Amino acid sequence: MSKSLKNIGVVSFLTVVSRMLALVRDSLAFAIFGSGWLYSAFLTAFILPNLFRRLLAEGSMTAAFVPTLQEELHANGREGTFRLLSKVASWLLVITGALVLLCAAVFSQSRLVAGHEEKWYVAADLAVLLFPYLALVSLAAACSAALNVHQHFVEPALSPIWLNLAMIATLAGAGLHFAGTPLGEVHWLCAGVLAGGFLQMAVPAGTLVAMGWRPRFDLGLSPRVREIALLMTPGIFGTAIYQINFSVSRLLAFSLDDSSVTYLYTVNRLMEFPIGVFAVAVSTVIYPLIAAHAAKRDFRAMSGDFQKGIRLILIINVPAAAGLALISEPLVRLIYMHGQGTAADAHRMALLLALMVVGLPFFSVVNLTVRAFYAVKDTRTPVRVALVDFLINIGVSLVLIRWLGVIGIVVASTTAIIAQTLLLGRALVRRLPEMHLAPLAPSVGKVLAGTAVMAAVVGGGMRALPALGLLGRGGDVAAVALLVPSGIAAYAAALWILRIEGRDDLEAMLSRAPVVGRFFRPRL
Repeated sequence: MSKSLKNIGVVSFLTVVSRMLALVRDSLAFAIFGSGWLYSAFLTAFILPNLFRRLLAEGSMTAAFVPTLQEELHANGREGTFRLLSKVASWLLVITGALVLLCAAVFSQSRLVAGHEEKWYVAADLAVLLFPYLALVSLAAACSAALNVHQHFVEPALSPIWLNLAMIATLAGAGLHFAGTPLGEVHWLCAGVLAGGFLQMAVPAGTLVAMGWRPRFDLGLSPRVREIALLMTPGIFGTAIYQINFSVSRLLAFSLDDSSVTYLYTVNRLMEFPIGVFAVAVSTVIYPLIAAHAAKRDFRAMSGDFQKGIRLILIINVPAAAGLALISEPLVRLIYMHGQGTAADAHRMALLLALMVVGLPFFSVVNLTVRAFYAVKDTRTPVRVALVDFLINIGVSLVLIRWLGVIGIVVASTTAIIAQTLLLGRALVRRLPEMHLAPLAPSVGKVLAGTAVMAAVVGGGMRALPALGLLGRGGDVAAVALLVPSGIAAYAAALWILRIEGRDDLEAMLSRAPVVGRFFRPRL
């Protein structure tokens, strides 16, 4: 487990870098475009490339590819995995290339459909520019999955960093200096997406080549390729339901007004910070482990690693949700209230963030639970549960949007993800009785107690700042720079005193660090 913690730490650190760059990118974009319709059109245009990316690459393909690749590694070694990778990459190139051409041809004719606002036509035009990203990122996902199976986690974790750097460069560099109009700046932003997608593909592919992979175009339908296709089929439907769910919510927001889709996007990015930094890192590292246990039919070991993964996710994301809600106002003002961003924008986004983070721990748990199903090659159950999630989300959204507007969309998505978590957990235990989470009850209690301590420290500090004369921008800086570390320290101390389960694993990992090792005497 110490090795897994080390890998999680590496992935988490690189994801922190990526998320910080993403905040810089989003803050810069908001300063340039504000909450107007043009940036909302860009975000809406990005829906379909991301939808197909999830369908064909990072969602169902990766979920089906990793356990099959694990089996190939055990059976035929590294050379076998490289041959399988070439076949999968070839099929991805053909399928995504055809989709790019088809969708570009359709959206380029959008103005033949009259009677819509200009923002819808601009969104269609931008979608034509963005669709090639689908092919690039799909190949990147296949290469990253292969690296993860071979216990190489750094290069895949670097992938979003390249995208963020490219988009920042085109926004702050070429976009501001060479674009004569706001639309020209958006076009440069699209160019940054494509440049970032190329780097996302090239870096992991180059690493695999250095490891001995010799990519070749191969559309042979080997038994492993057929197995991946069969596993992907229900997974595609499940991912499609989730992504259509997300896309419909964003389209509903786009139809409400010019700003709601931008608000939803920026707030969701803030909420994804702890999910991406730790929950996805845990899932990335734990998934190959539980897939390997599943391949050996060792479900007791699989349950142990799964429970440790869930515990690590909850230890981080429960207090993260509470902390984001407590400091939502100063955090949003610091990041977005400059340039074209206004105080009214910041207030609306802070309210949405405080509501949205309720679902944060549930999103994180669902991520790993779905992978547990994929590890045993059960891709049907997540589809059925995702369909229920979709119906709940759309139904509640349509009811609440009339009275609450974009707030209704947030409440609906939170309600749906809670239901999805409960249904998936129940189905997993029915499928594999060893996977029950009852042993985590003491850990959950300690996490909640530690979160209460953290909330008391941060909440008390928020009330004390005005009394100390820290108002306006200075108060916001103090809230983020002082109260966040104080809350983290209080939470960590509470968990340490309560002897949270897994503490010995953390001590063992820290004892290997040359600077702090002498302070720890792990009891193994």
